[in-house]
Amino acid sequence: MDPTTAVTTNVVLALVGLAGCVVLLMLLIARWKWHVFLALLLPILLFGVLPGIQRNNFIEAFEQGFGATLGKIGIVIVLGSIIAEALRHTGAIKVITRSMVRLVGAQRMPIALTLTGFILGVAIFSDVAYVILNPLVHSAAHAMGVGMGTMSIGLVGALQLTHAIVPPTPGPLAATALLGADIGVTIIFGSIACLVGSLAGWVWGQFIAGPRIATQPADEFKDQAFLEAAREERLPSTLSSYAPIVVPVLLISAQSVARLALDEGHLVRQILAYVGWPVVALTIGLWLAYRNIRREGNRTDKMNQWVRDGLKTSAMILVVTGLGGSLSAILKGTPAVDFVAELFSSYGLPSILLPFMIGVIGNMLTGSTTVGVITAGSLVAPMLGPLALSPEAAMLSGASGSVIIKYVNSSYFWVCTSLSKLEVKEALFGYGGVTFVGGTASFAAVWVMWAMDLI
Repeated sequence: MDPTTAVTTNVVLALVGLAGCVVLLMLLIARWKWHVFLALLLPILLFGVLPGIQRNNFIEAFEQGFGATLGKIGIVIVLGSIIAEALRHTGAIKVITRSMVRLVGAQRMPIALTLTGFILGVAIFSDVAYVILNPLVHSAAHAMGVGMGTMSIGLVGALQLTHAIVPPTPGPLAATALLGADIGVTIIFGSIACLVGSLAGWVWGQFIAGPRIATQPADEFKDQAFLEAAREERLPSTLSSYAPIVVPVLLISAQSVARLALDEGHLVRQILAYVGWPVVALTIGLWLAYRNIRREGNRTDKMNQWVRDGLKTSAMILVVTGLGGSLSAILKGTPAVDFVAELFSSYGLPSILLPFMIGVIGNMLTGSTTVGVITAGSLVAPMLGPLALSPEAAMLSGASGSVIIKYVNSSYFWVCTSLSKLEVKEALFGYGGVTFVGGTASFAAVWVMWAMDLI
């Protein structure tokens, strides 16, 4: 740390400032219900007025951290949000669900819905996806003669996992930018971790929690044939429905693989360096989504509406991500980073635990997966070197923790509970349990991959 650019060289002051920021952030959100933007901004500003802070350096770190973070990821977050709106309005979600049912069979609907959640969570906010799929969950439970716990728990867990862990969902994208992780590598290994967690969640719902939950599907959905009705609509093909999600993910991942496998001057690597750049890859995904408009009307007006809705959705993520970058840059200018790393080292704790623990605390206190993963990324980013932790491992660890555990302070918990009509105690057991099981299993997979030096 260069004393001429340091925010402070006082260890005690740095630790007090760090602890104060974290505690005040959690109190403002969890106790006083402040919006996360103001709840993050105020502690950072109060850090700057502590005696002994070099305020010129503090201001410079704040501005550079904010701008550099959004410069890396801002457009990508917006594009991802617009694609999510497109998938929602073109009916692609119904087509993807139908394809999963065909894959595993209608008699295995719980695992079909779990796999659907695993796919949709990459691009769609989890609560939006559950709202759309809720009629299918009830009607499928009627058809199979099972309770709502058995039918819905795997879906609830899988939607939350990929929403929290796999880019290009905004939260993981933000954490990836904060930590400087490779997006393609994060997608590849994050998908592996999420698949492990999703299957663990399905086991929890199918064999453990689901049979112990008494709530039955609502009668109002008894005669609704969600999948049959979808066949009668003018929906895109299966290939076209998957393309806006799969093509950008494949292009970004291919860019990362080419960077590792091919020489710098190789033509394929040079091509993928551009088309696999997330801005280009997601723009291609948006064009593919635009081609899925099947209903009559002005196609341009529909696309413009997606853009407007996507900008509204992404605005909060953008400012919170920028503030996370500011906090990270400020902490880099303090000795708190080295102190925490030395603390872990002196007690022999695996460094992979630190981002996981921060993600768990952030989510459990605020109820927000996005806050959990961004907080973990912001706090751990300055410590990567001293902790000997790769950006990808840190990101996936923190994201796995940010899923644990969804309960009454989470809006997602209430969306799923109210639509599935579970009693609160049943939802705490089933939905809270699946986020704990899924997040823990995903983290275990991340730990194994980190121990094997894959990330």
